[in-house]
Amino acid sequence: MRNSEPRNAQKEDKNQIVGGVLYLVATPIGNLSDISQRALKVLSEVDIVAAEDTRNTGKLLAYFGISKPMISYFEHNKRERGLVILEKLKEGQSCALVTDAGTPAISDPGEDLVRLCAENGVTVTSIPGCCAVINALALSALATGRFCFEGFLSTNKNERSDRLNEIKNDTRTTIFYEAPHKLAKTLEDIYAVFGDRKISLCRELTKLNEEVIRTTLSGAIEYYKENAPRGEYVLVVEGCTQKSEDDLFWSKMTVSQHVDFYVNQGLKKMDAIKSVAKDRNLPKNEIYKIVNT
Repeated sequence: MRNSEPRNAQKEDKNQIVGGVLYLVATPIGNLSDISQRALKVLSEVDIVAAEDTRNTGKLLAYFGISKPMISYFEHNKRERGLVILEKLKEGQSCALVTDAGTPAISDPGEDLVRLCAENGVTVTSIPGCCAVINALALSALATGRFCFEGFLSTNKNERSDRLNEIKNDTRTTIFYEAPHKLAKTLEDIYAVFGDRKISLCRELTKLNEEVIRTTLSGAIEYYKENAPRGEYVLVVEGCTQKSEDDLFWSKMTVSQHVDFYVNQGLKKMDAIKSVAKDRNLPKNEIYKIVNT
């Protein structure tokens, strides 16, 4: 028997707000016109809105004539507030989770709330929309078929260096987030490990002052020596195009054998040590200690 219900009625039922569900609602990353009709419907009809910053979200809701009870949910209160939100969902309330801009749970504490809901059998659904990662990748003019997203690098020097070294041979396009006051140092750190590669620096995406700078890591370092970074950045970096370490001539040599190789090529020992340090991306004093112990 054919379903005689009108198509628009079926569509409306599919978009009906259901109690006990967490809705991940993507919001504009700059241009308010980018918000979707479905996002507005959800924000208008849920029982509560959980927001990274209730002041920012309050302005967004007011702009669209929406008034809803809000609860703050951000990095430093996510454990306590996550349990509060979970309890409300279990009671049958519906909740929209929003971040300050873009898609919640992507490099965002919403990730923890989604996990908490999944562990407790609470339904989570996503309302798609803006995401700075995808916007920047599309504008980068770099390979988009395969990519990895690293978010913000650690501020701990050793952890940052370790992570960059772990991914330096990845052939996929790599994407980072960075704040303006940390940009120069981050570019230098990436350059030190990755070498010189193509990079697209995207800032103020979808806003009036949107800018995409397509250059190299060395070019970006020089540019920002003369130009102060402004706005939040998405860094899209070319993947590794060099051979993997396993394919390099010295990959099966010990450090001492590697040094001896260059000595046999006619280099002085200290010059050989410098060459080995460059090949292995290690400090030359570390190589020196190894061959002299």
